[in-house]
Amino acid sequence: MFTRSTACRSAQRVARQQAVRPAQRRGLAAPASGSFQYQSGDAQGVKFASRDLAGPTTTLALVAKAGTRYQPLPGLTEGLQNFAFRSTERRSTLRIVRESELLGAELNSYHTRENLVLEAKFLRDDLPYFVELFGEVAASTKYLPHVYLEEVLPLIQFAHKRFLANPLDMAINSAHSLAFHRGLGVPTASASSTPYTKYLEADTIEWFSKIAYAKPNFAVVANGAEHGELSKWVNEFFGGVPASPLEELTTGTEQSKYYGGQERIAHDGANAMAIAFPGSSSFTGKFYKPELAVLGSLLGGQSSIKWSSGFSLLGNAKASPGTQVKTTSAIYSDAGLLYTTITGNAANVAKTAYSAVELIQKIASGDISAEDIQKAKAAAKFKELENGQDVKAGLVLTGSGLVHNTKAYQIDEVAKAIDGVTDAAVKSAAKSLLENKASVSAVGDLFVLPYAEDLGLKV
Repeated sequence: MFTRSTACRSAQRVARQQAVRPAQRRGLAAPASGSFQYQSGDAQGVKFASRDLAGPTTTLALVAKAGTRYQPLPGLTEGLQNFAFRSTERRSTLRIVRESELLGAELNSYHTRENLVLEAKFLRDDLPYFVELFGEVAASTKYLPHVYLEEVLPLIQFAHKRFLANPLDMAINSAHSLAFHRGLGVPTASASSTPYTKYLEADTIEWFSKIAYAKPNFAVVANGAEHGELSKWVNEFFGGVPASPLEELTTGTEQSKYYGGQERIAHDGANAMAIAFPGSSSFTGKFYKPELAVLGSLLGGQSSIKWSSGFSLLGNAKASPGTQVKTTSAIYSDAGLLYTTITGNAANVAKTAYSAVELIQKIASGDISAEDIQKAKAAAKFKELENGQDVKAGLVLTGSGLVHNTKAYQIDEVAKAIDGVTDAAVKSAAKSLLENKASVSAVGDLFVLPYAEDLGLKV
């Protein structure tokens, strides 16, 4: 078992290594020993993956299938997230914090609709310490009632209040709810009106953790670590994690089904609309459609060039410079949602919503130049490569791929798929959006914001 007598001694060791053996640490400009692709494996039933990129630091993540899609009761994912890096059987919260600070590390936890992520950033030589810590967190976190009441519950309540104050977040969550109902439709942050305190207690969160942190339900992913070394430490330090979940849950496990519809929410703070359609699954899923990524870039909204509206259709069609427009292709393990969000003055949001639907109709009819589609392909490819190269996104996409579909997210293959998208495929994708039911959410001044039928959409 890898142990350290004191955190100070650990920090001194790191300092000595830097001073005495600087040549042994790879510099930022040195070539990586591995590929840009993730290597994956299995150690004692734990799925893991690594990418050995050049650099003096490592980022380690534990990606668990415990996002809001899978929570059987309101607030469980948020509760589990906020218990991250609390006391374990061997370490108190204070010890975890002190040791991490002395090693210059950063600890974080967050969640998506499908995944709960524990993340640590640290110097490469400290990989064994943090793999051991993650193994302890997964196997033996203490879910104490007083910690829940004094520290965890206030954090959840704050997130809920912040959610209610943000019309854009409300519109996006509303669109997901309309599109998928349960599962992917569960909000990433429940509204304060949700009776989560009725269901949420320390022992309930602990029960959920014994499901989330069972070996079949999580993966360990590292960026900036040698594959063999990661395999060694995962094999050593994750032996105490349960081989099977405490209970098999059915919540969120069924194939996602798209529904569609519309919701209108009065809000006096600001105005937002989300216009959504069935999208593409992740590359690791069975319903991957690269043409939807290209269509999303073609519609666009936000410019990648400062002081310019860019090439995207919505970027040039929005009602005023103060109107914010963005098209997103949200990918999940077995489904996706292509949606455009619009914020700003109510009248301008309404005008831009009409323009968005008109542009989709224009693409579907083939009234778009080949040059614009080529630009959209280039932008979509760049976004995928940039997203995969980004440490945080790469870790989550890879961990999610391993947990949900048993394979890593390889961005080189995604880029090749986008290269193969034809103009006809983009046109067909736009046509399919208009033939399907839309999911339209309006938040703000409902006297001005249009209904889906006004826009010419089916719901």
